[in-house]
Amino acid sequence: MSNDPKDAVRLSLSAGLASVLVAALLVALKLWALAETGALSIAASLADSALDLMMSLGAAAAIIYAARPADEDHAFGHTSAEDLAALAQSTFIFVSSGVIGWTAISRLTADTPHQLASEGRGLIVMVASILITLALVWWQGRVARRTGSKVVAADRLHYLGDLLPSLGAIAALWASSQYGIGYIDAVVALAAAGVMVFGALHIGKDAWDALMDRAADPAIIDGIARIAADWPGVRGFHDLKTRTAGSRVFVNLHIELDGDQSLREAHDIGASLRRAILNAYPNADVIIHKDVHRET
Repeated sequence: MSNDPKDAVRLSLSAGLASVLVAALLVALKLWALAETGALSIAASLADSALDLMMSLGAAAAIIYAARPADEDHAFGHTSAEDLAALAQSTFIFVSSGVIGWTAISRLTADTPHQLASEGRGLIVMVASILITLALVWWQGRVARRTGSKVVAADRLHYLGDLLPSLGAIAALWASSQYGIGYIDAVVALAAAGVMVFGALHIGKDAWDALMDRAADPAIIDGIARIAADWPGVRGFHDLKTRTAGSRVFVNLHIELDGDQSLREAHDIGASLRRAILNAYPNADVIIHKDVHRET
C-alpha cells in the first residue's frame, strides 16, 4: 500500500477517470449495437453501462472530494453528495429495468416472434466490451491494493458483476444467429431486469440509510470498541456513536482517563488511539472526547 497521500490520490484518481472513459466507450458501443440488432439483451447491458457511467462519475467525484478538507459551510465534508447521487442512480435503474422487463414480456407474448438482426456485429461489440471491462478491472485491482481505496474497490466489484449481463447477451445473439431462436434474447433481458431491480433496491436503501444518519456497520462499531477497550491508558469508554455519509464513517467516542496524569499524557493517549482507529478504518472521521475515570 502506498504511504504517500499524494501518490494514493493520484492513483485513485487515475482509476476513477479510467472507469469514466471505459463506461462512456461501452455506452457508445452498445448504443450502436442496439441500433444494429434490436436485441433487448443488449438494451439491458446498455442500461447497466449507463448506470456504470453515472456511478463512475460519482466515484471520481468522491475521490476528488475526499482530497478536499472540510470548509466553514460543510464542517463534516461533502460526502453526502454521494448518497444523493446514489438515490438518483437507484431511481434510474428501477425505471430502466421496468421498461426493459415490460418490453421483454411483450415480445414473449407476441403472436409473431421478434427476429434479431446483424447478430455478428452485436457479438463483436459484446466481446469487445468484455475485454475492455477486464482490462479496467485489472487496473482497478492494482490501484485498490496500492492505495486501499474503498471507492475504487467498490467500483471494481460493480464492474465484475456487469460481466454476467454481457455474457447473457452474447449467448442470446449466438442462439439467434445459429438456430434462429429469438425468444432467448427476451428471456435474458427479463432476467437482467430482475437483477437490476434488486440492485436498485439495495443501492437506494444504502443511500437512504446514510442520509438518515444510520449507524455504521456493526462490524465496524465492534472493531472500534475492541481497539478502545484494549488501548493502553484507557480506563473505559462510553457513548460510542457513529453515522455514515457517502464513503465516510463519522465516529464520536468518549474515553475515560486517569485524572491524575498530565494534560500532555492524556492528549497523547487520545491522539494515539485516534491514529489506531484511522489505521484500521481509513475512511473514518474520528472525534475523541476525554473524561476523567471515576471508580464505582
